[in-house]
Amino acid sequence: MTDSVAIVLVSGGLDSMVSAARAREDGHRVFALSFDYGQRHQVELEAAKRVAKMVGAERHVVIPLDLRAFGGSALTDDIEVPKDGVGDTIPVTYVPARNTIFLSLALGWAEAAGARDIYIGVNALDYSGYPDCRPEFIAAFEHLAELATKAGVEGKPFRIQAPLQNMRKADIAREAERLGLDAGQSWSCYDPTPEGLHCGLCDSCRLRSKGYQEAGLPDPTAYATAP
Repeated sequence: MTDSVAIVLVSGGLDSMVSAARAREDGHRVFALSFDYGQRHQVELEAAKRVAKMVGAERHVVIPLDLRAFGGSALTDDIEVPKDGVGDTIPVTYVPARNTIFLSLALGWAEAAGARDIYIGVNALDYSGYPDCRPEFIAAFEHLAELATKAGVEGKPFRIQAPLQNMRKADIAREAERLGLDAGQSWSCYDPTPEGLHCGLCDSCRLRSKGYQEAGLPDPTAYATAP
């Protein structure tokens, strides 16, 4: 373990769990960052706390940032979460500019903490087509970080680490297994049932289930309806 700190975005989902564990495996001290942004699936914040503890995060900051004030997404507004399968267009579960907002705050903490690395668990293969999960976005934000900060201008650039960028969900499930993570402690569902189960039909549930099936691993997720 080195003295280097990494700021890790931790939503509580499977992807952010694996990303956080990879930051730890890479030798970083983990500072976990989560957001209470008014998401309908608030249960993910409890999962984020579990993940932060599981990966040995030294700090876990949860920032209240109520994006319901803007709306425009099924996750922050009174819009029905789609349950008819992953489509070819950007779904209404997309939260406008969410990863840009989250990475900007992570960048602020990174500069204040003297961290050079920011980890985010995005991937652009088995996903819902969100534009802020693509490699082009990650590369552009890394360039922005160099231009927008005192550290960057002084020649101490930031690295936006997206270790899952080119993984399929099956690869991510296998990576969680390799890292010894209890994936059942993570949360993926956009529309949890009152009983606290994954709905099984939203995009996120379907992608998670598909990943475990393709990986040939038992899915630790409790679904209300089989995906």
